Amino acid sequence: MDVRRADTIAEELEELIFTGHFSNGDRLDEIRLADRFGVSRTPIREALQKLAVSGLVQQFPRRGVFVRQPGPVELLEMFEVMAELEAACGRLAAVRISDEAVHRLQQANIECEDAVRAENADDYYRANEGFHHLIYRESGNGFLEQEALRLHRRLKPFRRLQLRLRGRMAQSLDEHRAVVQALLDADGTAAADALRDHVAVQGEKFHHLVVGLKSHAARGADLPQNG
Repeated sequence: MDVRRADTIAEELEELIFTGHFSNGDRLDEIRLADRFGVSRTPIREALQKLAVSGLVQQFPRRGVFVRQPGPVELLEMFEVMAELEAACGRLAAVRISDEAVHRLQQANIECEDAVRAENADDYYRANEGFHHLIYRESGNGFLEQEALRLHRRLKPFRRLQLRLRGRMAQSLDEHRAVVQALLDADGTAAADALRDHVAVQGEKFHHLVVGLKSHAARGADLPQNG
């Protein structure tokens, strides 16, 4: 139960950071956060560890946990590298992927389609994450898989939040279908190009999303809803 609660708290803290409630350099006090969320310090500690993996906070021994917002240049550079890693995974997977894995990718897209109809960005992201992780594994290159997973974890909150942009989930699903078709055709170049474009768009969309969220926060408006 604490693990699931920690996930929820981590996601809520991400939004508080993105919307400017917590600014770059702010200290996140475990006791105050535990009071805020009505939980013990254990799920708070776990949530902060998750944020540390994505780089949204930095932990300093005997000093505490501090917000660290990556600048736009650093963020776009990370997405640029992520796009190339995914392109490499797709190019290799095109000639190595099993029929069973292709079927699982198609099933993941069905789950994504259900989430689009329900306008549920969180459900979409969960299915989307499985889709990408499977492609990493089907590259057949363990080192590449681990590097892709590492950067994927680093970018998780950014990739998740960009799905809130109007129309982004449906667009993402179309891009997924193009990836699957390239893999079915065993076309490594097409698979690489489709994945590269898919991830690169996320970096651009996230930049616009953050600007919009901070604008809403500055006006005291509510957070935009999924869809």
